Parts: sequence; C-alpha cells; structure tokens
Amino acid sequence: MPNHILINKKIRKFKKEIEVSTDKSLSIRTVLLASQAVGKSKISNLLESEDVINTLKAIKKLGIKYEKKGKIYEIQGFGLNGFNPKKNTIIDAGNSGTLGRLILGLLVKSNKKIKLVGDKSLSKRDFSRITKPLNLFGANIKSKKNSLPIEIEGTDFLRPINYLEKIGSAQVKSAIILAAMNTPGKTIIKALKSRDHTERMLKYLKLPIKIKTKKKYDLIEINGLKQFDAFEYIIPGDISSSAFFIVLTLLSTNSELIIKNVNINESRIGIIKILNKMNAKIIFRNKKLYKGEKTANIHVKSVKNLKSVNCPSSLNSSAIDEFLLIFLVAAKAKGVSVFKNLSELNMKESPRLDIATRFLKMIGIKVLRKKDNIKIYGNPNLNLKKKYLLRNFLKDHRVFMMGCVAALTLGGFWRINDKNSINTSFPKFLKILKKLKAEIN
Repeated sequence: MPNHILINKKIRKFKKEIEVSTDKSLSIRTVLLASQAVGKSKISNLLESEDVINTLKAIKKLGIKYEKKGKIYEIQGFGLNGFNPKKNTIIDAGNSGTLGRLILGLLVKSNKKIKLVGDKSLSKRDFSRITKPLNLFGANIKSKKNSLPIEIEGTDFLRPINYLEKIGSAQVKSAIILAAMNTPGKTIIKALKSRDHTERMLKYLKLPIKIKTKKKYDLIEINGLKQFDAFEYIIPGDISSSAFFIVLTLLSTNSELIIKNVNINESRIGIIKILNKMNAKIIFRNKKLYKGEKTANIHVKSVKNLKSVNCPSSLNSSAIDEFLLIFLVAAKAKGVSVFKNLSELNMKESPRLDIATRFLKMIGIKVLRKKDNIKIYGNPNLNLKKKYLLRNFLKDHRVFMMGCVAALTLGGFWRINDKNSINTSFPKFLKILKKLKAEIN
C-alpha cells in the first residue's frame, strides 16, 4: 500500500455531526497513573494510537499487567514505585515526547537501570529539560548530547526539590510532578502556564497537591509517598484532533459541523480563542464537568470574512499543537497576522515553525520571519491551481493532517506523503474526512 495520498478536489459543502478520536494527552496520563495506583483501574475509550499503545507496552515491560475487555482497559497497579522490571529493560517511546518524558519521572526510584529509546524524530528532541530536574531529585541519568537514548537508574534516597519551570512545557512539569509523587517531603514547582491535565487528575485522585494560580505562573506543591486507589475514567474527545475539522469547516463553503464530547480544558483551547478573534464563531454547547475536566460539543460554521490577528503570546501554550492550522487560517484572512515567541514550535516532532514558513511560501503567501516571530500576509482570495508535493517533515502527523486540510479547502493538485504518520495520534483521521465526502485517493 502506498504511504501517500492524492487530493485533487476541494471538499463540497457539508453539514454533519462527528466524533473524533479520544484525547491523547489524557490517555497517556491515565495509563501511567493507573500503573501507580493500588488495585485495578478501568479506562474506557482509551485512544488506540501508536503513542498510547507504546505507553501500554512500556508499563508491561515494567511489570504492570493489563487486559482489554470490550472498550475498557483494566490495568493492575501495585502502588507507587510498584514497577518490577527485568534486568537490562529497554523502553521504546516511539514518537511520543509525552511518554518519553513522563515515564522518566516515574523511574526516579527504579532499583534497576532502564534504557529509554525512541524513533528518529524523538531522538532529535531535547531531553535536558527533563534530565536536569530529575537529577536534582537524586536519580542517576546518563545521556549523550541531551537526547535519546537515555539510561536512568533510580535511588531510594530521593529528595524533594524547588524548581522553576520557565519553558511553559506540560511535559516537564508533569515529569517533575510524577517524580515528586515518589519522593518524601514537599516538592515545589513554579511553572509557566501550560496544560494542566496532570494536576487535575491528581486532584481528582485526592493526592496531596496544592495549586496557586498566578497570571503567568502556577505555584504547585506536592507531598510525596501518598498511595492512592485504583480508579475509573472515560476519555473524552481530543481538542487537538478536533482542530483539524474546525479549520476544515471554517475554510470550506457553506458548511457546518458539530463535534461531540470534546475535552475543552482551559489550558487546551487557545486555538478556539485565537480563531474567534479572527471572526470565527465557534460555540461550546452541552458543557459538562467530568472528574475535573470540562467537555462540550463544539459547533462551528464556515466563515467568509476572516480577519487577521495580533496573537497574544499568553495564548501560545494553550494552542501550541495547533499553530500549523492557525497559520493556515491566517493565510486566508484579510490583513497581516502577527505571532511571537514561538520557539517551542521547533521543539516538536518536527521543526514546525520552519516547516510552516516553507509551506506558506510554497502556496504563495508572503511571510516575514524573524527568529521566533512570524508575520503572515493573508490573501482572502487564495485559490490554488498548481501541483504541490508535501514531504520531508520527519513523518510529523500534524504536518500531514494540516496538508490535507489545506488541499481540501484551498484547491490545487496535491500529493501528501507519510499518511501512516496519523497512527501516532489520530488513526481515524482519513476515515472521518471520507465521511464528510472528501475525495481522497
């Protein structure tokens, strides 16, 4: 089977109701926390993507048993530091930065040396942001060039830390939190704003965590060595997966879409706030609160008169995975859109800010780039008619899916490589597109 797709026609107008894949961030975190609980946790609607499957394989290698019964995964935990790995265990995180970084936080007390590896893309990413604080706890971590492969050997003599997290990375913050759970005493983290799924889950599990919310930072206190019971959890839809269909609808003609039961955690909906500033009218309906997380149905319609945005940097962390799509909307908006302080974009599966710059220029959009800042000169009349090839993006799933949205809304004749990349986070992506009558070969 070829690992590319061809798109030669714009999508026709549609009015549909869909469900997207369930939340990847929550799926990985629930599996990891279930591995630390006492008893059998039951997780429903777990995302069965490569990143999550690799998480299940990782806990299995660490001595945790699980089984699938229907739509429910049952995970038998043995409490904090309940791992029992064999000698010379190797954990393969694949493409998942979330798995790779968070699992290290749980291994700070491991009594055996564990080796962590990943694929080509993950092995290019910076792990010093994780190894630095974990070494402060007392773990022994070895790595060449601050990247994978990494060897970690835990210790029984962990000590709590005070740490300033100034990147705005949920992965860094979460790894420290997970390490703190296994550490005696009080760990304090002053963390720049980022996703807060881990904190919400710990609150739901009644673990001793305190959070003081400031304007730019959160002050987080964790008291370690508190055991917690197994739990049940139903994973909602993923806002990052929903974003592709939100933008597809915005840029299509006379179309309307309802996306059901999506996680709308405040730290994840930056894209909604930014797009609404650009004259979109995206509405949350049927809002609910589920174990600390907010869910809703997302209602979105096509928009003819999109306008540019001077994007507040304060929204960057809550939209970090969606900027490729936001840039695409900016390409069709009237005026010049400005985005600043986006260095974190180049720390993802691929250097997304670099790729976005090249992509926009390829489709005829004027772009001014200065270091981590970008200006996009929108063209509301953008209508592509040439042939386009999208490749060489380190098999980044979000680049592939953004390319599909561009091809289906802007026109042109497209070949988009590496369709298997969607297995990382959204295996159903192309099936849902075809449900909306998109013509994809």
